[in-house]
Amino acid sequence: MRILLIEDEPDLAQWLMRSLRNQAGFTIEWSNDGLIAYKRLQVEEFDAIILDLGIPGMDGNTLLSRLRAEDDRTPILILTARDSLADRVDTLESGADDFLPKPFMIEELVARLNALIRRSRGRDKPRLSCADLSYDVGKHQFLVNQQMLQVTPRESEVLAILIQKSEEPVNKKFILERLLAHDADDEIGIESIEVIIHRLRKKLQQSTVQITTLRGIGYCLEPIPDDEI
Repeated sequence: MRILLIEDEPDLAQWLMRSLRNQAGFTIEWSNDGLIAYKRLQVEEFDAIILDLGIPGMDGNTLLSRLRAEDDRTPILILTARDSLADRVDTLESGADDFLPKPFMIEELVARLNALIRRSRGRDKPRLSCADLSYDVGKHQFLVNQQMLQVTPRESEVLAILIQKSEEPVNKKFILERLLAHDADDEIGIESIEVIIHRLRKKLQQSTVQITTLRGIGYCLEPIPDDEI
């Protein structure tokens, strides 16, 4: 899982990156400036954001408010030395998903991040769907018209990414990073993603969904228009 850490204390940031990689295998990207982080979030996708409020460039409260105003739904965990009730209420009402005051235990931070990411991916829901394609999250099974779709583990991973963001564009780099987050030693590359998408299209031919290519953007899993079925 890919996390963006926005923190301006270098020592704390280095410790956090090392600890989160070792404890949970997260891929951690670090930004020490709110404005730079905001610009990254316009072109990159992350599974979660760890945000300190007292950062330069664009303060954490402004960054949080701007992301939510733009309908960016990336889970955001506030990590800060400010621990008053008013601070907690303000940040949660501004769109933060969780709040962890400093100092903290790394085990609690990992647990909170995992919970946020599970919820954001729909893992607390039994099933995701797009037209007649559905995904049983608990069983990791795809069904087309209630019939099991036979897919390989790798095809299942890619299709799960697409159905979690159905009717939204997903770029190849994002898919690749998600796959490598599960297995950093894997030798899969962009060309492999294209092959997997080609195989999935064939397997979905009898369904009412399609994977469209948006040139220069990525792929989109969406229902086939009624006049094309």
